[in-house]
Formats: sequence, structure tokens, C-alpha cells
Amino acid sequence: MNKKRALISVYDKTGLEKFARELVSLGYEIVSSGGTAGHLREKGIHVVDVSDVTGFPEMLDGRVKTLHPRIHAGILACRHIPAHMEKLKQNDIAPIDLVAVNLYPFEQTVAKPGVTEEQAIENIDIGGPSLIRAAAKNYQAVAVLTTPEQYQPVLDEIKQYKEVSLETKKKLAVLAFELTGRYDVAINNYFSERIAGGQELPVGINISLDKAIGLRYGENPHQNAGFYIPSGAKIPFEQIHGKEISYNNILDLSAAWELIQEFKKPSCAIIKHTNPCGCATAGILVKAYVLASQGELPPEPISRFGGIISFNRPLDTETAMQIVAPGSFYEVIAAPDFDPGVKDIFSGRKGWGQNVRLVKVDREAVRPGRILRSAAGGYLVQRPDEMVLDEKILQHVSGPAPTEDLMADLVFAYRVVKHLKSNAIAMAKDQQLIGAGAGQMNRLTSVRLALRQAGDRAIGAVLASDGFFPFYDNIEEAATGGIAAIIQPGGSVKDAEVIQKAKELNITMLLTGHRHFRH
Repeated sequence: MNKKRALISVYDKTGLEKFARELVSLGYEIVSSGGTAGHLREKGIHVVDVSDVTGFPEMLDGRVKTLHPRIHAGILACRHIPAHMEKLKQNDIAPIDLVAVNLYPFEQTVAKPGVTEEQAIENIDIGGPSLIRAAAKNYQAVAVLTTPEQYQPVLDEIKQYKEVSLETKKKLAVLAFELTGRYDVAINNYFSERIAGGQELPVGINISLDKAIGLRYGENPHQNAGFYIPSGAKIPFEQIHGKEISYNNILDLSAAWELIQEFKKPSCAIIKHTNPCGCATAGILVKAYVLASQGELPPEPISRFGGIISFNRPLDTETAMQIVAPGSFYEVIAAPDFDPGVKDIFSGRKGWGQNVRLVKVDREAVRPGRILRSAAGGYLVQRPDEMVLDEKILQHVSGPAPTEDLMADLVFAYRVVKHLKSNAIAMAKDQQLIGAGAGQMNRLTSVRLALRQAGDRAIGAVLASDGFFPFYDNIEEAATGGIAAIIQPGGSVKDAEVIQKAKELNITMLLTGHRHFRH
């Protein structure tokens, strides 16, 4: 009973041999089961089988191994309570002083494409969390290790002090409870999503997040901030060059990536304060960038100065050379990849080129199934706006039928306007954003702002609105600038008047039936 006992049952066997071998040399008896016991025996390390301790064999294809009083009593017995220790003695149960357990990779399994529900279920660990919780509950007597990174510090402490300190045991217990909490949240979220399905939201939502990046500050220097991601997930981007990424950079990066995924042809989006200030599609990437960067009138870097660029193709050297041209300045450049030599182009550009953040975004990065925003002491939850414009259900209510080119511009503008803050107006010509009005208290002001940016280029251009027009004055204003076609949701009580005005002005108007507000 005096010999210390360690129970080891791990899926991830990184560093296990060294850890177990040193524990034995420090006087510990190793109790293990299944694959862990087999692995240690192969390495020549003596192991006591769990089944020898419990008197029962592993059952149900390994589903039941450590779920037994002779294991859990050894973990949970309070050493300072004589009655507990007497019970152990009466039942010939040895105390367990150290538990090293890590869990089946549930989160990694369900993240794989095409994983079945049966595969997910088989990766729900039962015995592991039970052992971890039991050991963490009795942290005053038991050290609980849940990651290979904890092995060496614990070994060092045992070597120095002959045991694991109470302070260390408490810290390990906190980490253990965090692990099991995150694990249960991941399982709950997986099944609640499958049960809810479609647009239905679950009755309750559990969130488990890990700090992925420590940020210098938030939106302003006096605000603390960090970037957190769902437990078990990977950061969906990798910074390969430049200064430390900031809170505002990540916000703009997210907005830029969401917009650029709207397009299949080579495309470029330029974002400032989460709003598109430049966007274009073209046959080649460099042309898309040039068009996007010349969206303002005059084509000078006013709004785009200090913005974020996003591409839906790997960034090539020709486009990179255009980006570093005199007079430009960007905070972040995001792309699915960067061709050889691109990084050197920015490194060799004195000033901002040496500091600009080059960020490789995971092509498979997807929006979360739910969007959460803090508000009024609680959280607003909604599904993301993933509605795709269906040209088949568009209602042509006024003006000439759109030509193929005009329709391409209308679709382009409508994809962009989804990503502008409401009230939002986007004007486009030849699949280039030439004017935008965003975040205004009334739609008419947004129309005027977009027209001012577009200038004479508005003649023959298209206009997209994220919401319906409350009055026909918006149509009159658009007509003064030369707008040829408008795409909007419709649904206003004044629709008849708005459509009639478009007919009078011979403006093509299409109704989508769906708005895209963004607050």
C-alpha cells in the first residue's frame, strides 16, 4: 500500500515511454489498459493491467475498462479521512496518486469531411473524462495530467520534492476541468447542430473557446483584447510576414475573406473598417487588383489607404509589384497562398512593405454555423447570411430587359452590397465597384454618397440596394447620375410608386425578394 501508483490511459502517446519509464524509476507502479498497456510493454516497461486490479476483463469492445469501484475508489479516497482509508484497506484497494489521461479525438474526428455519426459516437470518450474528473475532484491527493507537455514538469517536481506539490496539483486540476468542459461542449454542439438542422436554433448554446492570439489591445489602445477560437479548432489563417496582427486587422480580414468568397473568377476586395471600398473581378488577378484599387474617383488611395486586400487566388509577383507601387499603403494582404518571391517583394519595399501583414487564409475556412453578438447584457444569435442570389426568381418590373453584361454587373453589385453596412448602396460597372454608400441613417444619403464616388462613371452603371426603397426619390436621384439598372429586394409599402418612377425614367429594375441588412 506504500508504493505510489499511477494510472495511465492515453490516446496520444507522445512522450509516453520516457514519462512512464521515469515514473517507474521514481518508485511508481504503472496501472494501464488496452493500447496504452500494450505500448508500454513493447517498450519493456512493467505494467499492471486494469483488469487485474478490477477482477473484470475489458468489455464491449473496450467501451468498459476503467469504470469500476476498485479504480475510482483508489482515486477518490480522501487521504485525510480515516474512514476512507479504512475502506480501501478492507477492500484491498490501493490508492492511486497520479492519473495521466488524454481523450479520444472527438473534435478532430467530427471536423473531417464526410465523418459519419457512427464514427463520431465511437470517438466519444467515457472512461477518460470520468478518470480526469475524479482525479481533479481529489486534487489534494491526486495529480491529474491531461497533456504530454505536463509530463516533464511533474517529473522534475517529483525528483526534487519526492511528490507533486499541492499548488501544482490544483493548477493541473483546473486545466483538467477545462478540458472535460470543452470536450462536453464539443459533443453537445455536434449533436445539437445535427438535431436542430436547417435554420432552427437550439434551446441552449454552450461555447468553449481557447485563446489563439494574444493581442496588444482592442479597437483602442486602452482596451484589452485577444483572439479566441473554438476549442480543438485551428486558426484559419497563418501570418507569414509583417508586424503583429491587431484586433482591427482581424475584423477587417474576416470581412474581406467573406466578400472575396462570393466570386469564382479572379477577384480582389479592398476593405476599410469592415466595408468594401474597392472590389473587382477580371480574367487575371493583377487586373482585378488594378480595377479594385481604382474604384474611387479620382483613382487615388483615399479610402483604401491603410486598408486590407483580399484575393481568391494565390498572390503572384506581377500583382505584388502593382501593390507596392508608390503612393499605396496597406495593413494586411490576404490570399489562399503566395507565390515564391512575393514575400521578398514586400520585404524589399522600404516602409510599409516591410511591416505589412501577409496572411495565408485556409481555403476551407468557413463561416460558423451561428453568429453571436453581445447586446443588452446577453447575446444575439443568428444563422449567417448565406443566401445565394437565384437569377431564376428575379422579378423584372421595369425598363428594358438587362443584357448579359448588365446582368453580370447587377449580380456583382448585389454580392458586394451584402457586405456593406446598412443602409447600403453599391454601384458597379464592368464588374468593378465604382461607388458605395454605407452605414447611413437614410438610404437617400447612401445613394448620393455612391454617386459622388462614381462621378461620370455612373452613366450606364448599375445600382444594388441591400434593402427596399421607402420612397421613389432614391430612383430619381439614381437617374440624375445616369444609373441604367437597379437591383433591390422590394417589399416596401411604396413599391408601386417606386416601380412606377423607374418605368417613367426607363430604368431597368429587378426585385430579389430578399434583403441583406448588416448592422
